[in-house]
Amino acid sequence: MSFNILETSIADVHAAYQSGELTCRQLVESYLDRIEKYDKHGPAINAIISINPTALKEADRLDAAFKSGGLVGPLHGIPIIMKDQGDAVGMPTTLGSLLFKDYYPDRDAFVVDKLKQAGAIILGKATLGELGGGDTHGSLFGSTKNPYDLERTAGGSSGGSGASVSANFCTVAVGQEGFASIRRPSTWNCVAGMRPTMGLVSRSGVYGGWPSINGSLGPMARSVTDLAKLLDAMTGYDPDDPVTARGVGRIKEPFSDCLDKNGLRGARIGVLRESMGYDAEPGSEDFNKIAEVFDKAIADLKAAGAEIVDPVIIPELNTLLAKRAGNVTDEEESFKIFMGRSKNPPYRSRQEAMRNPDFEKVTKRSRDRWMRAPTDEANYEYLKARDQLLTHLLTIMADHRLDAIVHKAVEHQPTLIRDGVNPPYVDQKGAPHLNTFLIYVPSVVVPAGFTRDKLPAGITFLGRPYDDGKMIRLAYAYEQATRHRKPPPSVTPL
Repeated sequence: MSFNILETSIADVHAAYQSGELTCRQLVESYLDRIEKYDKHGPAINAIISINPTALKEADRLDAAFKSGGLVGPLHGIPIIMKDQGDAVGMPTTLGSLLFKDYYPDRDAFVVDKLKQAGAIILGKATLGELGGGDTHGSLFGSTKNPYDLERTAGGSSGGSGASVSANFCTVAVGQEGFASIRRPSTWNCVAGMRPTMGLVSRSGVYGGWPSINGSLGPMARSVTDLAKLLDAMTGYDPDDPVTARGVGRIKEPFSDCLDKNGLRGARIGVLRESMGYDAEPGSEDFNKIAEVFDKAIADLKAAGAEIVDPVIIPELNTLLAKRAGNVTDEEESFKIFMGRSKNPPYRSRQEAMRNPDFEKVTKRSRDRWMRAPTDEANYEYLKARDQLLTHLLTIMADHRLDAIVHKAVEHQPTLIRDGVNPPYVDQKGAPHLNTFLIYVPSVVVPAGFTRDKLPAGITFLGRPYDDGKMIRLAYAYEQATRHRKPPPSVTPL
């Protein structure tokens, strides 16, 4: 096979199919070979939990369909890695935990079904922060390495998805974010990632879904073009996830039609400089290394034609962000709905799962998160703060006539794995969570270059509710003007 899968795109793959240079089977085999060579052996990135046992059979079916009628859909024969938080028949949904290692769901998640209808192949399931949160460590698999520095974390909780895309184990991947779980691993793995506005993408068949509304699935890709194409195939109303009713009528054009390399010309961009990252240490050397990259990114935005408003200040930003609190009732009901999709689920409630002796083997931060029980009063204060902060954000954008606000994608470099699995248990360090605090705003991260330590850094484009297409347009224009994506040397053949 002459086709080179390194850094390939959806368009490259389809062109190779149509020219006869490549078959779907050959592509799947190539990715499986790379996973064996670089994920299981060699640098042992450890980003993949399970492989779809029918992947080659599905590839053969798509090859036959192509011979008789051409591409079956916009993602025909595109191998996708799914964060192991969503259901895909034939593979366990483990949440990266010994608690769920033998759980095989009865049916696909809504988004998995949509991707298959578009012609995609679910190649495998990726590692994640255990039980769907935090950097990518788990009792089932250990830790996922960052391909740019094997002693550091890939981030999380969608760390396996981010590392898989960056290491070229798939064409694109699906992540999930309830705090910073798509944007942080995208940043630390030098790929593009997006948490769409809540309501555009269904979470049915995904842990952390309805009636909870803070978590959303989103695309992760080596380019904004592929990110947009993947998102196009993921959106849609699903009666099993009622929050998607809010997204009906919100998409005015395909996201793949929003790609304009001149999209920054005349755009008014506000620069949010106030530190808001989780456990961030402003002024520290590590923080300053990220700030250097960010300053260069702002200059690049201006050079690309954007009108820069620097800085913008959101009143009470960190005071209000500190009021974040979960809703135990929603989280419990969400778990029951997720498990209830199968006839014989391993547990009926989170309390039942916590009674399993293996719960003691769950990583400390994930165990603590599951045992945390915010009060109704704390949740009420959060809801008030959320409404107030959204008003502040929209007021600032209106007063300055902004198209978007940009901020550091993560305010620190990737954490050392040893510091994440041992005291002081550093987790999610430097991760901003403004977008998931506000729920109904889109956020896209794009590679912004590398620090002095040769580690990836990124920039975030954040916009008004349902301005997803505009954020993609701005992110694409920045990407095309700078082209900072570089594959990691640990998994790139010399």
